[in-house]
Amino acid sequence: MSDHPIEGLMKTAMESIKEMVDVNTVVGDAVETPDGSVIIPISRVACGFAAGGGEYQGGDGDENSQATPFGGGSGAGVSVQPMGFLVVGNGQIRLLPVDGNAVYDRIIDLMPELIDKLQAMCNKGNTNQAGSPNPLA
Repeated sequence: MSDHPIEGLMKTAMESIKEMVDVNTVVGDAVETPDGSVIIPISRVACGFAAGGGEYQGGDGDENSQATPFGGGSGAGVSVQPMGFLVVGNGQIRLLPVDGNAVYDRIIDLMPELIDKLQAMCNKGNTNQAGSPNPLA
């Protein structure tokens, strides 16, 4: 039994998607900077696929004629949207997003450093002039 023509259309479209999208499309090739940091681009990939067709009776209406003609089509689409960059270096891993919320992400990145500075200031204020801890604190 031979394959139906729609199967061939679907196979062709799926192979095309496979050729267009691989793991390097989502997680790009790493780039090393002169200071030793590594930058890896990250993207969002969306795929769409459609196939359809129909069989039509020949023009003469003779049911005993050979095969019924087939008409069909298929299509596929891929959308690649950059999301951000993964930066690895200086003992840190950070995600730098491409969208407009980078300010909030930067604040979150700096929060541990800010807390450390505030704690250092509080500890410095809890010591008296002689350097001994304040007994009332």
